[in-house]
Amino acid sequence: MGTLKKLFILLWRIWFYILLGLPILVMLPVLLVVASAERFYPQFYICARIWAKCILYGMGFYPKVKSAEKMQKGKSYMIVANHTSIVDIMLMLAVNRHPFIFIGKMELARIPLFGHFYRKTSILVDRKSQRSRQGAFNEAQRRLKQGNSICIFPEGGVPDDQNILLDQFKDGAFRLAIEHQIPVVPMTFHDCKKRFSYKFFSGGPGKLRVKIHHFLPTKGKNISDKKALKEATREIILQELQDPSIH
Repeated sequence: MGTLKKLFILLWRIWFYILLGLPILVMLPVLLVVASAERFYPQFYICARIWAKCILYGMGFYPKVKSAEKMQKGKSYMIVANHTSIVDIMLMLAVNRHPFIFIGKMELARIPLFGHFYRKTSILVDRKSQRSRQGAFNEAQRRLKQGNSICIFPEGGVPDDQNILLDQFKDGAFRLAIEHQIPVVPMTFHDCKKRFSYKFFSGGPGKLRVKIHHFLPTKGKNISDKKALKEATREIILQELQDPSIH
């Protein structure tokens, strides 16, 4: 890689972290209000989508979405997708008008400024702690009972091995979906690792393709169906990654 290209990527990556905080600073008075209570979450979600789009478009990314089905207002869903980049968070917010609550890793709460609002509006989990995982599961159940949707990256984090196309899925999302009889919404993110991976001197602006698949119903299913639901969801996403339907 040439020196000029490395310099561009360095500056571009620094710009990403500036963009993480800049929209928050601009919207700070509003964010302090809408993040102060759960009843304001729909308003907070609007701000979160503005923040996400500022980052994506500010970095030169543009989402290209192909949707097989649309979510209905007032219904709860379990949204799942493959996970390869921090940009997955912004992309998930940008392409979903339907408000949802993230279940995400606790480490992101350490990011200055962003972490404050992340803690207030997401369900945090330390994946190394059984107690934390159970607490997050209980909190997700409470929020689902309020009529919210939940978003989980079921791989449990970005795989350490960059060569893994799609890691094995954890059970939590599918157990919750079955217990609350809500549809699973599989999504495939094609380009996030290519555009903005955890390998520092890599990536660049361009399109981020998203396929929103047909929803998987859970009505009438019980906990014994959890494994089959999990495997069916993973297979849908894996096939799309291997043979993209969106170009």
